[in-house]
Amino acid sequence: MSTSPAPSRVKSPEAAEEEFHREVESQLRRNYAAHLAHGLLGQTGFRLIHAPTFVPDYLFALSGSELAVGAGRALQSLGMFLSPVIGATFIEHRRRVLPTGLLVGGLMRVQLLGIALAGLLLPAREALVATWIFLLLFGFFLGIQGVVFNFLVSKVIPVHRRGVLLGVRNALSGVTAAGVGALGGVLVARHALGNGHAATFLLAFGLTTLGLAMLLFVREPAAPVVRRSSALLPRVRELPGLLRADPGYRRYVLGRALGTAGRMAMPFYILHAATRTEIGGAQLGLLTAAFVLAQSLGNLLWGIAADRRGFRFTIALALGLWMGAGLLLLAAQGFGTVFLAYLGLGAGAGGFQMSAQNLVLEFGSRPDLPMRIAVASSVAELAGALAPFAGGLLAGGWGVPVVIVVAVACQAAGLFTIVLGVDEPRRRPRSP
Repeated sequence: MSTSPAPSRVKSPEAAEEEFHREVESQLRRNYAAHLAHGLLGQTGFRLIHAPTFVPDYLFALSGSELAVGAGRALQSLGMFLSPVIGATFIEHRRRVLPTGLLVGGLMRVQLLGIALAGLLLPAREALVATWIFLLLFGFFLGIQGVVFNFLVSKVIPVHRRGVLLGVRNALSGVTAAGVGALGGVLVARHALGNGHAATFLLAFGLTTLGLAMLLFVREPAAPVVRRSSALLPRVRELPGLLRADPGYRRYVLGRALGTAGRMAMPFYILHAATRTEIGGAQLGLLTAAFVLAQSLGNLLWGIAADRRGFRFTIALALGLWMGAGLLLLAAQGFGTVFLAYLGLGAGAGGFQMSAQNLVLEFGSRPDLPMRIAVASSVAELAGALAPFAGGLLAGGWGVPVVIVVAVACQAAGLFTIVLGVDEPRRRPRSP
């Protein structure tokens, strides 16, 4: 591995590393607060987009096609598959990555504005195509942002403090997102601005933009050691070696991808729920509120457990809960059972996502961390890109219940891969 030493020729690598950790500790309160504020506003808005309610319902309203719903989520995941390695190559030689995060975060939010304006200004067919394009671009920039943001967190928040931070951040944003989700249901029911879905996406754009501004308060220390700048293709050729070098990491990547494939059912949960109970604007808002509130408050518990037992422990529990909630939705009769299932879906899916994104930060050394994040994200999002499209085909040919059953099978495979094949990285010797 080719790396760049600390800027000072006087300091030894050990001294530079110690100075880095002292700066992390000195800025911890400020960075902790900035990340909480960023999450409170940003996650509140993004959950209106990621929740399996508003976007799938909107795509189905525009097209009347389950395949069109699956295609929308598949395009978003395709973008998230294509970009993480690009993002890692762009930042792994930089001593500070926050400026890149602000730029890419802004580009993400432009796509949300585009989805909202397309719904307000374009006819249904053109709005559908525009929404697909914006979801693809949103996923592309989200893939880069995921690498940048997770690497930033790994630098400014010590490993034993991350779980509670992410849990509290998600819990706070969940409380607000539940209220905003209910408000979105009202906007849809009342056809606000002539298109209630577009009005909801416009609200998401405003909240996420305010959240991005909170990152201006972060104080990021310069990394003491980074890789030398490298072109994209040479780095891509090194990826098989990165996977071969660590069997535990390799199995984590596979298990995460299998669990992520379970997202094929996400866009179709609401379509199946509509066959079990009446779903109007009010019910849509309540189910969104249930999903995001359970996701957020659940993440508080997942975070506490992760600080004590590790993210490997919580990823397994979360996958089990997600599977059980999907089976409950299959058997639901009436709105009450559907509501309960959505609570489980939110807590399980949220716990899996948080745990999967943070477990990767504990493998290996810091200079290779951006690329490890990128590889895990790209492989997971490849599964996430193919799965919703496959779900659309399954739903069109065999019905939505089959999609949910196949999703549960993928989650079960991911669970067994992680439990049986991945060691606890916190028990490994510490790497700089």
